[in-house]
Amino acid sequence: MTHTRHAIGSLQVAPLCLGGNVFGWTADETDSFAVLDAYAAAGGNFVDTADSYSAWVEGHRGGESETVIGRWLASRRNRDSVVIATKVGRHPDAMGLSAATILRAAEESLRRLGTDHIDLYYTHFDDETVPVDEILTALDELVRAGKVREIGVSNISPARLRASLEFSVRENTARYVAIQPHYNLVSRDTYEGERAALATEYGLAALPYYALAAGFLTGKYRPGAAPAGPRTAGAVQHLETERGRRVLAALDEIAANRSAAHATVALAWLATRPTVAAPIASARTTDQLPPLLATADLTLTNTELELLTTASA
Repeated sequence: MTHTRHAIGSLQVAPLCLGGNVFGWTADETDSFAVLDAYAAAGGNFVDTADSYSAWVEGHRGGESETVIGRWLASRRNRDSVVIATKVGRHPDAMGLSAATILRAAEESLRRLGTDHIDLYYTHFDDETVPVDEILTALDELVRAGKVREIGVSNISPARLRASLEFSVRENTARYVAIQPHYNLVSRDTYEGERAALATEYGLAALPYYALAAGFLTGKYRPGAAPAGPRTAGAVQHLETERGRRVLAALDEIAANRSAAHATVALAWLATRPTVAAPIASARTTDQLPPLLATADLTLTNTELELLTTASA
């Protein structure tokens, strides 16, 4: 992976963000450490998690991913060389975005991560029962206390995003510098448009999640031959759409011509999109990592970009 760094506010991050949703879930601690080690060895420095990962698993409480990452940071003694992003608002014991919840959840995340600061702290899902000024004032308090370096936002309406950004400018509080949208070759509609326009207007860096559409964009899902796994349903739905089939055909063509993995091509397209700083992708095993890391070294031609952009329209 090339060692180019991208700016997210005051942070300098690798061009591929490693998703931590699998840590403590489909990747046990040993496998998680191996993936984190390999990512760091390749020049990666940007790990994304959330306080709620992986509360959806029976017997889990949430915080499993942060705990694994915290143990890895402690054992490798590399906290200062890794940019850690986590999120607030969906932990079963800290739902929503009231000021009290944000401040309490941040302390819990810091404890699990074994650190005194979170580099990038996102609101995971907006809580429209709470005024944006209460949310931003609480986040600003964390920044002023040195517990959070930069703040970001994930799932939010354009109207609430604009209101949040305008409040921060008007009141001179900490301001969102990043947006984490659901964005990939088969899901462009929710981000492109108003949200992307706001990101451009206010200089937000976009860090797309589901960058590989739950694995569909790896090319391993085909009509009548879908591998079993926890994400199969999310991936195979795209086989049933015309857009999904067009995108798969375009990926097949480019991957063959460039001797590249489908995932590499899909992420390389995403990395060229306006406002995108670093796609987020996760690896359960070290075997799944090389095609993700190769993204930074694949420069698609204008013809290839046009083929993908048209197929995914």
